[in-house]
Amino acid sequence: MAKTTWVGALAPAALLLVTAGCSSEPEAPVETAPEAPEGISVADGRMNLPAVSGNPAAVYFTITNDGAEMQMIRSVHVEGAESAMLHETSEWSGQVDMQELTQVAVEAGETLAFAPGGKHVMAMNVDPALQPGGEVEVTLTFVRGDKVSFPARVLAPGDEG
Repeated sequence: MAKTTWVGALAPAALLLVTAGCSSEPEAPVETAPEAPEGISVADGRMNLPAVSGNPAAVYFTITNDGAEMQMIRSVHVEGAESAMLHETSEWSGQVDMQELTQVAVEAGETLAFAPGGKHVMAMNVDPALQPGGEVEVTLTFVRGDKVSFPARVLAPGDEG
Protein backbone atom coordinates (compact mmCIF):
# COMPACT_ATOMS: atom_id res chain seq x y z
CA MET A 1 0.00 0.00 0.00
CA ALA A 2 1.36 3.44 -0.98
CA LYS A 3 1.72 6.02 1.70
CA THR A 4 1.38 9.76 0.88
CA THR A 5 3.89 11.98 2.59
CA TRP A 6 2.67 15.56 2.93
CA VAL A 7 5.91 16.79 4.40
CA GLY A 8 7.70 16.33 1.10
CA ALA A 9 4.98 18.17 -0.77
CA LEU A 10 4.96 21.08 1.69
CA ALA A 11 8.74 21.48 1.97
CA PRO A 12 9.14 23.86 -1.04
CA ALA A 13 6.34 26.12 0.24
CA ALA A 14 7.83 26.17 3.75
CA LEU A 15 11.27 27.00 2.31
CA LEU A 16 9.76 29.88 0.33
CA LEU A 17 8.12 31.31 3.48
CA VAL A 18 11.32 31.02 5.51
CA THR A 19 13.47 32.74 2.87
CA ALA A 20 10.91 35.51 2.40
CA GLY A 21 11.06 36.19 6.13
CA CYS A 22 14.88 36.39 6.07
CA SER A 23 15.07 39.34 3.71
CA SER A 24 17.85 41.71 4.72
CA GLU A 25 15.70 44.84 4.39
CA PRO A 26 12.05 45.03 5.40
CA GLU A 27 9.75 46.62 2.86
CA ALA A 28 8.52 50.00 4.04
CA PRO A 29 4.85 50.76 3.46
CA VAL A 30 4.32 53.13 0.57
CA GLU A 31 2.70 56.34 1.75
CA THR A 32 1.68 59.21 -0.42
CA ALA A 33 0.74 62.44 1.23
CA PRO A 34 -2.78 63.54 0.32
CA GLU A 35 -2.85 66.70 -1.73
CA ALA A 36 -4.98 69.78 -1.23
CA PRO A 37 -8.41 69.60 -2.80
CA GLU A 38 -8.51 71.16 -6.26
CA GLY A 39 -8.89 74.94 -6.13
CA ILE A 40 -8.06 75.34 -2.40
CA SER A 41 -5.51 77.97 -1.41
CA VAL A 42 -4.66 79.56 1.91
CA ALA A 43 -3.12 82.99 2.54
CA ASP A 44 -2.17 85.28 5.42
CA GLY A 45 -1.60 82.57 8.05
CA ARG A 46 -0.79 83.98 11.50
CA MET A 47 -0.85 82.77 15.08
CA ASN A 48 -1.29 85.13 18.03
CA LEU A 49 0.43 83.82 21.13
CA PRO A 50 -1.63 83.95 24.34
CA ALA A 51 -1.28 86.96 26.66
CA VAL A 52 -1.43 84.60 29.65
CA SER A 53 0.82 81.54 29.71
CA GLY A 54 -1.25 78.36 29.56
CA ASN A 55 -4.09 79.94 27.60
CA PRO A 56 -4.61 78.90 23.96
CA ALA A 57 -3.13 80.71 21.00
CA ALA A 58 -5.39 81.82 18.13
CA VAL A 59 -4.69 81.03 14.47
CA TYR A 60 -6.16 83.10 11.65
CA PHE A 61 -5.98 82.79 7.85
CA THR A 62 -7.96 83.24 4.65
CA ILE A 63 -9.00 80.19 2.63
CA THR A 64 -10.21 80.37 -0.97
CA ASN A 65 -12.03 77.66 -2.91
CA ASP A 66 -11.66 78.29 -6.65
CA GLY A 67 -12.74 74.70 -7.32
CA ALA A 68 -16.04 73.49 -8.75
CA GLU A 69 -17.37 71.92 -5.55
CA MET A 70 -17.75 72.75 -1.88
CA GLN A 71 -14.98 71.50 0.42
CA MET A 72 -15.47 70.65 4.09
CA ILE A 73 -12.68 71.21 6.65
CA ARG A 74 -12.82 68.41 9.23
CA SER A 75 -9.85 69.10 11.50
CA VAL A 76 -6.71 71.15 12.02
CA HIS A 77 -3.19 70.51 13.29
CA VAL A 78 -0.83 73.27 14.45
CA GLU A 79 2.87 72.53 14.71
CA GLY A 80 4.10 73.23 18.25
CA ALA A 81 0.64 72.84 19.84
CA GLU A 82 -0.56 69.87 21.86
CA SER A 83 -3.93 70.04 20.09
CA ALA A 84 -5.96 72.37 17.92
CA MET A 85 -9.63 72.84 17.11
CA LEU A 86 -11.87 74.90 14.88
CA HIS A 87 -13.87 77.55 16.76
CA GLU A 88 -16.28 80.37 16.11
CA THR A 89 -17.06 83.42 18.20
CA SER A 90 -20.67 84.51 18.00
CA GLU A 91 -23.22 86.51 19.92
CA TRP A 92 -26.33 84.89 21.34
CA SER A 93 -28.87 86.62 23.59
CA GLY A 94 -26.53 89.57 24.03
CA GLN A 95 -23.68 87.31 25.21
CA VAL A 96 -20.47 86.68 23.29
CA ASP A 97 -19.86 82.95 23.12
CA MET A 98 -17.28 80.67 21.57
CA GLN A 99 -18.25 77.29 20.14
CA GLU A 100 -16.20 74.42 18.76
CA LEU A 101 -16.97 73.66 15.11
CA THR A 102 -16.92 70.02 14.04
CA GLN A 103 -16.67 70.98 10.34
CA VAL A 104 -16.42 74.14 8.29
CA ALA A 105 -17.76 74.38 4.73
CA VAL A 106 -15.81 76.34 2.12
CA GLU A 107 -18.26 76.86 -0.73
CA ALA A 108 -17.12 76.68 -4.37
CA GLY A 109 -16.08 80.11 -5.63
CA GLU A 110 -15.95 81.58 -2.11
CA THR A 111 -13.29 82.98 0.21
CA LEU A 112 -13.66 82.44 3.94
CA ALA A 113 -11.77 84.50 6.52
CA PHE A 114 -10.73 83.02 9.85
CA ALA A 115 -10.39 86.31 11.73
CA PRO A 116 -10.72 87.79 15.24
CA GLY A 117 -14.34 87.84 16.36
CA GLY A 118 -15.36 85.04 13.97
CA LYS A 119 -14.03 81.68 12.88
CA HIS A 120 -10.58 80.83 14.16
CA VAL A 121 -8.36 77.97 15.32
CA MET A 122 -7.60 77.50 19.00
CA ALA A 123 -4.12 76.02 19.53
CA MET A 124 -3.84 74.44 22.98
CA ASN A 125 -0.69 74.16 25.09
CA VAL A 126 1.67 75.81 22.60
CA ASP A 127 5.37 75.17 22.93
CA PRO A 128 6.94 77.96 25.02
CA ALA A 129 9.83 78.00 22.52
CA LEU A 130 7.51 79.63 19.96
CA GLN A 131 8.38 83.30 19.82
CA PRO A 132 7.09 86.31 17.85
CA GLY A 133 8.84 86.52 14.50
CA GLY A 134 8.90 82.75 14.07
CA GLU A 135 6.71 80.56 11.92
CA VAL A 136 4.64 77.40 12.42
CA GLU A 137 3.01 75.02 9.97
CA VAL A 138 -0.76 74.64 10.06
CA THR A 139 -2.45 71.68 8.35
CA LEU A 140 -6.14 71.55 7.49
CA THR A 141 -7.68 68.12 6.86
CA PHE A 142 -10.79 67.85 4.70
CA VAL A 143 -13.56 65.23 4.99
CA ARG A 144 -12.18 63.19 2.07
CA GLY A 145 -8.74 63.02 3.68
CA ASP A 146 -7.18 65.71 1.49
CA LYS A 147 -4.85 68.08 3.34
CA VAL A 148 -3.41 71.51 2.82
CA SER A 149 -0.52 72.92 4.87
CA PHE A 150 0.51 76.55 5.10
CA PRO A 151 2.90 78.69 7.15
CA ALA A 152 1.59 80.93 9.93
CA ARG A 153 3.63 83.84 11.25
CA VAL A 154 3.94 83.81 15.04
CA LEU A 155 2.79 87.12 16.51
CA ALA A 156 2.91 88.59 20.00
CA PRO A 157 -0.38 88.75 21.93
CA GLY A 158 -2.64 91.43 20.44
CA ASP A 159 -0.51 92.05 17.33
CA GLU A 160 -2.42 92.33 14.07
CA GLY A 161 0.63 91.47 11.97
